Amino acid sequence: MKIFSSIKKKLTSVKDWFLKSSVLVKIIIVLVIVAIGWFAVSKIIGTKSTKAQYQTTQVTKGTLIVSVTASGQVASTNNTSITTQASGVVSKIYVKDGDTVKAGDKIADIDLDIYGKQKSMSSLASYQSAQNALNSTKSDLYTTQSTMFTKWSTFMDLAQNSTYQNSDGSPNDLNRALPQFHIAQDDWLATEAKYKNQQNVVTQAQTALSSAWYSYQQLSPTIYAPMSGKISGLSLQVGTVIGSSSTSSTTTTTTSSSSTSSTSSTKIANVRTDATPTITVNLTEVDAPTVKTEDQATLTFDAFTGKTFTGKVVSIDTAGSVSSGVTSYPATILLDSNIEEIYPNMSATANIITATKNDVLLVPTAAVQTQNDQTYVRLLKNGKPQQVNVETGLSSSTQIEITSGLSEGDNVITSTVSSTTSTSSTSTSPFSSFGRGVGGGIRRD
Repeated sequence: MKIFSSIKKKLTSVKDWFLKSSVLVKIIIVLVIVAIGWFAVSKIIGTKSTKAQYQTTQVTKGTLIVSVTASGQVASTNNTSITTQASGVVSKIYVKDGDTVKAGDKIADIDLDIYGKQKSMSSLASYQSAQNALNSTKSDLYTTQSTMFTKWSTFMDLAQNSTYQNSDGSPNDLNRALPQFHIAQDDWLATEAKYKNQQNVVTQAQTALSSAWYSYQQLSPTIYAPMSGKISGLSLQVGTVIGSSSTSSTTTTTTSSSSTSSTSSTKIANVRTDATPTITVNLTEVDAPTVKTEDQATLTFDAFTGKTFTGKVVSIDTAGSVSSGVTSYPATILLDSNIEEIYPNMSATANIITATKNDVLLVPTAAVQTQNDQTYVRLLKNGKPQQVNVETGLSSSTQIEITSGLSEGDNVITSTVSSTTSTSSTSTSPFSSFGRGVGGGIRRD
C-alpha cells in the first residue's frame, strides 16, 4: 500500500508540474512522445516486396518406362488339399511336414468308429458293384465282337462268290441289289455298330469304377496323397480324433418328398507341386486395355520387405467383374522362378511394364503444361522464365517424352515459389515538418 501511495504521489507531482509548465515545454513533450511512436510503427510495418523463386531441372536423355500398378494375391493353383470323409482315431502317420510324396502314397491310418465303418463298407460295396458292372460290360463286348466277326465272315463269303462277284473280281452290282445280299451286309454292319457301342459302355463302366474307388478312398481307413508334391500343414498326431459330419437336404414335390445326405470332408494337410506360383491382380477399366500377355512385371510382397521379384502376364480376363459399382479385370502373372517361401493368398503389388522407349528426351511431368490446346514448358534463361511450345510422346507417372521443342541440357521450370521480404521504409520524422512550421511561424522583431 505504501508503494502505491508513493507512485500516486509521484504521478500527481508530475501532473502538477506538466500543468504548471509553459506552453513551449508542453509542445516539446508531446512532440517527443509522437516521435517515439512514429519510429516504433515504421520499424514494425516497413516495406514488403515479393520475389519469385524457380525450381528447375535439366532436360535429360534416357529410357522411359511406362507401367501400371495393380494389387492382388498369390493364387493356390500349385496346391491341393489332402482330405478324408472317414471318422475315427488316427493310429499311424506315414509322413511329416516337408516330405515329398507321390500320388497314391499313404498319409495316415485311421481306426474307424462305428459311423466310419458303416460309411466305408457302403462305399466299398459300391466299388465292388462298379467292378462287377465293368466285368459284365467287358463280357458283353467280347460276345458282341465274336458275333461281329461271324457276321462279317458270312457276308464276305457271300460277297465273294460267283453270284455277287464277277470273274475279274469286280462286284456284280445287279445281283448285289437282291435282298439276300443286303440282309447279310446289314447283319454285319449292325453287329459292328453294337460292338462300337459296347466299347463306349465299357469305357463308361471303367469311369464309374474309378469314381467308386476315389469315393471309397475318401471313406477308407487309409488316407492317400491325391497327387505328387511336398507335404505342408500336416495337423495330425497319433490319437487325433477325426469326427463325423454330414449335411442333408430335402426335396419336396406335389406328389412326394425325398431326403438326401452327403458327408463333408475333413482337411488333413496340403500337397504343393513344383509348379511356379501365379499371382492374380485386378486391373482397372482404364489400365486393362493397355496390358497385354507377355508384358513383363515386377512384384513386391508384404511378407518380403525390400525384395522385388519378376514375372510376366500370362492371361487377362477381359470379361471382368463388377463389385459395388467398380469394374475390375483379373490378370494372371507367372513368376520367373519358383520361390518356396511364397505361399498362397499372400498379398502382392505388381508394376506391369506396358511400354519402354530408349534414348528419348525426358522432363518431369510437372514441367509440362497445357493451355488452349497448346502444350508448353517454361525455360529459365538469364534468370527469367520463357515459354516454349513442345510436342510430347509417351508418359509415365513421373516423366514425359519430349519429341520436339527442347534440347538436352535445357533448364525447365518445374515449380515456382513466391517469397516475401521486408525492408525498413524511409519515414519522415514528425519533428521536421512540424519544426519547419514552427520555425517559419516565429517572428523576429
